[in-house]
Amino acid sequence: MALTAIPTPASGPSGLFSWPTRVYWEDTDAGGVVYHAQYVAFMERARSEWLRAQGHGQASLRDGHGTVFAVRAMRIDFRSPARLDDALEVSVALRQCRRASAVFVQEVRRNGELLLDAEVRVAALSASDFRPRAIPDALYTQLKSLETSAE
Repeated sequence: MALTAIPTPASGPSGLFSWPTRVYWEDTDAGGVVYHAQYVAFMERARSEWLRAQGHGQASLRDGHGTVFAVRAMRIDFRSPARLDDALEVSVALRQCRRASAVFVQEVRRNGELLLDAEVRVAALSASDFRPRAIPDALYTQLKSLETSAE
């Protein structure tokens, strides 16, 4: 039995970040089609890896900055189903960063075919009491520099 490598993210010239994943049994319904809620998990993982690629893992944000991010709103357009064993690319681009929130645009593709696109708004919260808070200045400056003009 061969071991597979840990997925490697890719960043394109436009700043688009892409995280590879594969569809497993646990991701599907009885017909082998990806259950709709599983796409939310795929997108969450890709956003977490995007943040890690920027030098900020979730634990370091919590422990070092006292900040966590929580999804505030999400718009998802399901275009075509993914199926068991499909290799997927889940992309992330930061569309807008405000003092206490950010908006990401995400896509899920299979061999270039768009299966899903989404817009995800996250809120910055205090890690201690989960109340809204401003994104720490250094992180805010870094995130502002990563905004794209994604549509």
